[in-house]
Amino acid sequence: MPGIDKLPLEETLEDSPQTRSLLGVFEEDTAATSSYFSQLFKAMQRIYDAQNELSAATHLTSRLLKDYEKQRFPLGGDDEVMSSTLQQFAKVIDELSSCHAVLSTQLADAMMFPITQFQERDLREIVILKEVFQISSDDHDTAVNRYSRLSKRKENEKVKNEVMEDVYTSRKKQHETIMHYFASLNMLQYKKKIALLEPLLGYMQAQISFFKLGSENLTQQWEEFLTNIGTSVQNVRREMDSDAEATEQTIQDLKAASDPLYMPDPDPNKIPVNRNLTRKAGYLNTRYKTGLVSSAWERQYFFTQGGNLMSQSRGDVAGGLVMDIDNCSVMAVDCDDRRFCFQITSFDGKKAVILQAESRKDCEEWIATINNISKRIYLSENPEEIAARVNQSALEAVTPSPSFQQRHESFRPSTQGRPKTGRSGSQCSAGSESPALSSLSLDSLVAPDTPIQFDIISPVSEEHTSQTKSGAQGRTNPFGESGGSKSEESEDSILHQLFIVRFLGSMEVKATESADVIYETMRQILAARAIHNIFRMTESHLLVTCECLKLIDPQTQVTRLRFPLSSVVLCASHQENKRLFGFVLKTAGGRVDGRPVTVCYVFESNNDGEKICDSVGLAKQIALHSEMDRKATQKQRELDKAKEKQQEELHKQKQIEKDLEEQSRLIAASSRPGQPAADGQFLVLSNSQSEDSDAGEEGQKTGESEA
Repeated sequence: MPGIDKLPLEETLEDSPQTRSLLGVFEEDTAATSSYFSQLFKAMQRIYDAQNELSAATHLTSRLLKDYEKQRFPLGGDDEVMSSTLQQFAKVIDELSSCHAVLSTQLADAMMFPITQFQERDLREIVILKEVFQISSDDHDTAVNRYSRLSKRKENEKVKNEVMEDVYTSRKKQHETIMHYFASLNMLQYKKKIALLEPLLGYMQAQISFFKLGSENLTQQWEEFLTNIGTSVQNVRREMDSDAEATEQTIQDLKAASDPLYMPDPDPNKIPVNRNLTRKAGYLNTRYKTGLVSSAWERQYFFTQGGNLMSQSRGDVAGGLVMDIDNCSVMAVDCDDRRFCFQITSFDGKKAVILQAESRKDCEEWIATINNISKRIYLSENPEEIAARVNQSALEAVTPSPSFQQRHESFRPSTQGRPKTGRSGSQCSAGSESPALSSLSLDSLVAPDTPIQFDIISPVSEEHTSQTKSGAQGRTNPFGESGGSKSEESEDSILHQLFIVRFLGSMEVKATESADVIYETMRQILAARAIHNIFRMTESHLLVTCECLKLIDPQTQVTRLRFPLSSVVLCASHQENKRLFGFVLKTAGGRVDGRPVTVCYVFESNNDGEKICDSVGLAKQIALHSEMDRKATQKQRELDKAKEKQQEELHKQKQIEKDLEEQSRLIAASSRPGQPAADGQFLVLSNSQSEDSDAGEEGQKTGESEA
């Protein structure tokens, strides 16, 4: 048979909304099982009632047949043959009635008893445990709320001990109740299979025993089938017994291991604080306003997801966003005379959340975790290792010693102030290089002594300065591109896609053949940001068109940077963190020797980086096809112009030949009339010759007028 779905007993103490959601699925399955077995019980009850009715009817028929001879019929009452025949029928039917009575007894024992026991004992037990679990859960919530309201200023040791004992007792009771409830639900998965198969098995066995006179082959077939079913039932029963023993042992182990965790404020010496976390989840009390000056507290389940703080109530399917904790600040505060309170303030200071932890250890761990997330350590490849190194550095920074100062001087970078190189970043995370990069030399990917640019300088102020100066030279931004006015792309561009991105940094690279150069640049920039505590990023809108890539200021809509699409030679997203992407840009100049400069830009996006890279690739393809179409159209125009010019030259040549022929004819015609003969007589022209001469003169006059 397939595996059995089970509720995890190890997560009963945490009692998270995810566990409650999974419990809800099992409770829905239990309700569906109860409804189905109720219908099945009614159907089997009808079979049992019908069998009892059949047995009673058969017995009544046999008795009536036996009483036939005692009847006094007006006609044919003395038929001895009929009476003896009916007596034989009565004997057979009486035997059948006994068989039906035995069948009814077998159906009651083998079919009705298992399903009745399952309904009245097993399903009823689940209902009772559910009610007990709900009561213990409510008692625990009440005890925790009472504990949360303990006064910090007027601390009463007796009241405190009573409240803590109440929390201990209620939490232990809830834990034990939910473990038994979960164990019963897990056992129900076995029991419902047994309760479904055993009645059917009993029904079929009773029918086979009833039809002993049936076909031997058919009986053997049913016996073989029922034997297999019986074997399966025995296997399930043995598996249930084994799992019940293992479950009981697990409950005992969890009881022993969870006993120190029942206390709401454990001893920090026994359970130390972990300050290297980048993810945390648990119940906190959150403060919210109920009026202008009044406020209340509510207990919710909080968890971190990337750079966001989420909350989820017990009845919710998924969590909701509380606030973005990137670049936020967190600190312990005193609020409403409550203990273990801390406040989270967003990076712009517009939103603040006050939360209360259950213990000092929990409060310190939440503050350390949010500090680590605020520094964006979770974006690195080994966040807990980097968090441990950063916390150790901070601890050493507040613990002065000669040995530390010597080590600090030995590892101090040569440059001062703002970090200029990414070498330290590559050295600190060299152990986390990918296998593809481990075989390559860093100098073959990134130019040595390359400065890293971590921010984008907005051109707004420089544009106002250039407008006030006449004849001023065009400004240049830190990336070596001209900041003067550019001709805007045509509004009918095929592709216009806008993405929200945050600039992480850029640096000059040497290789452009593989995406490894982008991965190495990402690694060095992220490592340099983590080491030098540079967490602020400039948010921009990346506009992808068929002509260029633009970085636009979301507030002023001013173009910060413009990258011609033809200069983008490579684009790729991070292999693990899909929100990181970068592209390599090859500029025309920038060095003294005039060689092209290749720069890699790295960004973080709210979208999938692969989508942005696909958009850039699509833009380059569209631009390539557009360029090919433009060249083909230009070539066709040149061919059409050459053909038109050739036709024009041919037409001019024909016109010249026609004019020469006409001029020759006119000259020949004008030389004939008006010349005297040798004997002093004149020549007489014929009618046709005179008409030709007249036409020649008119043509000559027309030619002269046109000239």
